[in-house]
Amino acid sequence: MERNKKILFSDKNHISSIAKEESFQLENYLEVVRSFSRLTYESIYVIDYKDMVFEFVSDNPLFLCGHTPAEVQESGYDFYLKNVHPDDLELLTVINTEGFNFFDKLPNNEDRKSYTITYNFRLINEKGKPMLISHKLTPVFLTNEGKIWKAICVVSLSNNQKSGNIIISKQGSGSIWKLDTGSREWLVEQKQKLSPKEIEILRLYTQGYSINQIAEMTFVTSDTVKYHRRKIFENFGVSNITEALFYAINNKLI
Repeated sequence: MERNKKILFSDKNHISSIAKEESFQLENYLEVVRSFSRLTYESIYVIDYKDMVFEFVSDNPLFLCGHTPAEVQESGYDFYLKNVHPDDLELLTVINTEGFNFFDKLPNNEDRKSYTITYNFRLINEKGKPMLISHKLTPVFLTNEGKIWKAICVVSLSNNQKSGNIIISKQGSGSIWKLDTGSREWLVEQKQKLSPKEIEILRLYTQGYSINQIAEMTFVTSDTVKYHRRKIFENFGVSNITEALFYAINNKLI
């Protein structure tokens, strides 16, 4: 259990008790989570940081690694020790430590719920093969002291090539914070912005249209579509349209 705590818990977020008035937040909230899990293709689970358990696990097979939701929920943090690629366990320790350090420095108010941390790591699937996933975590309930009591996690396949890519974003903010794992510093960057024409082109790509079809629908030449696409690739730091779409959707740009 001590090993588990080092991976996903932090003394910065230690919760010894919950006040009676705080517990009133919980009424029927898991029903909302269950409903949301039925609507999305992504895997959903809920962490309770006070009791140090998984409070809910959806039935999407991606996160389950061949287990049932009940088995994963029962395993709790042992699930990570058994199913995360061994080389990525230390990465999760770094993410946990530096993520809570970042959160602890924020003002103690409801605004803390506006932050989301996203990162990639490898799970070992039911066939014993590593698969790179994108993992997002955001607070659901805070204690009166501003600590994260419960958090919802969303898991999907990653479009990146390797583990890491640790980013914190804030709803409504034009900035993102990227963790330099070497220096353990959070580096501030501005979110990429798209022109109206780039947004239009990416949205048409999501519908499966070809370059020639997009050119016809947007009243430009095919070379112009290729120019916009190349510019998007450069701005996003990606090499193909699949990665560009993933980046744009993940960062709510289209």
